[in-house]
Amino acid sequence: MAIIQSILSVIQTIFCSGPAHLLCYSALLGTELYQSFVNTKICFLVLPRKPFTALQARVFPVYFRIQSLLLLLLAVTAPSRGLLSLIERKSNWVPLLVGTCTAALNLFVFGPRTSRAMVSIDQQGTATANAQTEPSERQPLNQEKAVLRKIFSKNHAMSIHLNLITIIATLWYGWGLSTKLAT
Repeated sequence: MAIIQSILSVIQTIFCSGPAHLLCYSALLGTELYQSFVNTKICFLVLPRKPFTALQARVFPVYFRIQSLLLLLLAVTAPSRGLLSLIERKSNWVPLLVGTCTAALNLFVFGPRTSRAMVSIDQQGTATANAQTEPSERQPLNQEKAVLRKIFSKNHAMSIHLNLITIIATLWYGWGLSTKLAT
């Protein structure tokens, strides 16, 4: 029993420490800012639409998984007792809860919906290009594409806003964290 307690003590010392917590926070904020404001913009400006769509459909699910994992690691590594340390003050856990909820919505709901709609629009564009060019056959395809664009726009807007809320929650948590460092 003493060996297990020693092992748990070492794990707590390593993972529920200031340095581990700051590394998790830095990785989270850096990943959010880079993916949201640098990588996406460069890819949009440089890549043609189809490759951009294919890249985004693969990158954003990974980004949302990393974001969610880092938020959970941030909560677990809170000095000095992990999650128990966060519960003591509302200002500690509220921004992490907000960030975790919005990241989870993007990971499980709006991210996948946006990716599916984006891929469907591209497939519809390919189908339209391959379809016969008689006007009677073009109209239903265009209406279907308009419906897909509306679905994409709604889900993409939700995903963007949820991501922005997650970034704001991360900054909010960081502000509180930095005030603790100053004292």
